[in-house]
Amino acid sequence: MENWSDLTEFLNIDIDWHIQVFLVVLATLIVGGFVRGIISKLSGRSRSTENVLDDAFFDSLVSPARGVVWILGLSIAVHIVAIHSDSVVFQSVSAIRNVGIVLMLTWFLQRFIRSYVALFIDSKLSAEEPVDTTLVHGLGKLLRGAVAITATLIVLQNLGVNIGGLLAFGGVGGIAIGLAAQDVFKNMFGGFTIYFDRPFSVGDWIRSPDRDIEGKVEHIGWRVTAIRTFNKRLLYVPNSVFTTIALENPSRMSHRRIYENIGVRYSDIASLPKILDEVKAYLRQNTDIDQNQTLMVNLDEFADSSVNFFIYVLTHTTNWSEYHQVKEKVLFEINEIIERNNSEIAFPTRTLHINNEVALNDLR
Repeated sequence: MENWSDLTEFLNIDIDWHIQVFLVVLATLIVGGFVRGIISKLSGRSRSTENVLDDAFFDSLVSPARGVVWILGLSIAVHIVAIHSDSVVFQSVSAIRNVGIVLMLTWFLQRFIRSYVALFIDSKLSAEEPVDTTLVHGLGKLLRGAVAITATLIVLQNLGVNIGGLLAFGGVGGIAIGLAAQDVFKNMFGGFTIYFDRPFSVGDWIRSPDRDIEGKVEHIGWRVTAIRTFNKRLLYVPNSVFTTIALENPSRMSHRRIYENIGVRYSDIASLPKILDEVKAYLRQNTDIDQNQTLMVNLDEFADSSVNFFIYVLTHTTNWSEYHQVKEKVLFEINEIIERNNSEIAFPTRTLHINNEVALNDLR
């Protein structure tokens, strides 16, 4: 709307221009309230549907729509004032109006993207459907960044800035900036890697054998990732680090392993075959153990003070606390099996053999 002459001619009907301005502002106030009421009513109706897209749309539209109404209304009022004024200030009204509308549209898109991301994740979690929150948040940030950059270029163009020259300058200056801020860009590309390769998500427990990094992921940003260590301290790791290190994600484990070495006395070696059979039978009937995975109970070695065997099984649960309860029951039961066979778990001992009894009597 570059020309308001038709509208101002309509208003210029033997009415003082002060009254015209008052009427325009009053009409703007009424229309703004009407628009707010209509959108609020539509927003209420949209909540009765399962689609979260319309909820995010109407929730995000209320304030920006009122802002557009006020920008247009005030532009008309200022245009009326400009007709009766020689001030050069009013010559920039059109540019300011266009910039204002672009900002309102940008505000709406930013609110819409943020609201839709939040509602989408909540709907999936409520329905107990799988959703990668890290990827969704990453795409939301990417879209908001694209909207912000596009809006900035449009605003600069409306303010008379040569966008072509600016982009050309940005191409040359970008090289210098890239060299000076290469670490920042490394971290940003590391953030892209995390969002698209998805080695971990917010809430995952991660651990690196290469670095002293272990804890629960609390936030994934464009430059750093925040990890809450097990001593409850917050560790900020640059994203570029994750492109160069090996990383474990125990949160995505399918099972937990019980791998224990147990030794009995050498004097109990005759009972060991029966002990191994009973331990294996117990583990095979244990419902906490996954019978479809590897299950091993075998003699392992003849050690200095014991004959050792090992157990190797995988539990159904991956919960840390539940796993230790299962492991505790298994170890107690193995001890009872050993005791039922009149045997004992060995501990380090040393036996001294003296063949010369005469020499022993001489010592007495």
